[in-house]
Amino acid sequence: MNAIYILWLRELKRYSRSRAMVIASLGQPLLYLLVLGFGLGPVFQKAGQGSYLQFVAPGVVGMSVLFSSVFSGIGLLWDRQFGFLKETLVAPVPRVVVMIGKTLGGATVATIQGLLVLAICLIAGFRPVNWATLPLALVFMILTAIVFAGLGMAIGSMLQDMQGFQLIMNFLVMPIFFLSGALFPLKDLPSVLSFITRLDPLSYGIDGLRSVLIGTSQFEPLLSIAVLCGAAVLFVAFGGYSFSRIQL
Repeated sequence: MNAIYILWLRELKRYSRSRAMVIASLGQPLLYLLVLGFGLGPVFQKAGQGSYLQFVAPGVVGMSVLFSSVFSGIGLLWDRQFGFLKETLVAPVPRVVVMIGKTLGGATVATIQGLLVLAICLIAGFRPVNWATLPLALVFMILTAIVFAGLGMAIGSMLQDMQGFQLIMNFLVMPIFFLSGALFPLKDLPSVLSFITRLDPLSYGIDGLRSVLIGTSQFEPLLSIAVLCGAAVLFVAFGGYSFSRIQL
């Protein structure tokens, strides 16, 4: 437990020391929130769907959690390049303990990012239907962060250098985001697209956020929690297996 705590604390310290990383990680969510939220707002309202800012804000929060958690795992490449990973692995603890500590640290950082973006959404005009549900939104952010921090650890363990990073972004992370319903409603989709979105774990994270923040959802909140918990166990186990086989 001490090793997990130390590794978790190390990830938080690395995040707090990098102001540039904080600013950069907020740039893309702000772009989606302000440009799409206000730009497509009139079109969304004319279609009888209400405020697009209210709809897209939970999706932007989920996007921030997704990218931050996945990038924390891919940060293994930097640790490997500069020798930090070798120093960590010589510690007299099982590798799975190291992986869990780094995963929890990355998930914590991603949750903090989600809270920062949520605060910006509130400043921009987003209003939850019930302020008492904000703790439940935090639960969905934490579960989503753990899911994709585990996936990020698995990816970072398998990549050998940064050349594969763009490939992962284009063919894995971006499709996960765009197929999650973060930018469009999941109802009345073509059957093939509807099936694919139901396979995307982020769909359940964002839909859960919408259910507690704006009172609309495609899935039952309990189903979303169950899917996220199952995906978290699966991806953390996959990440632990990949990390245990990492070669320096």
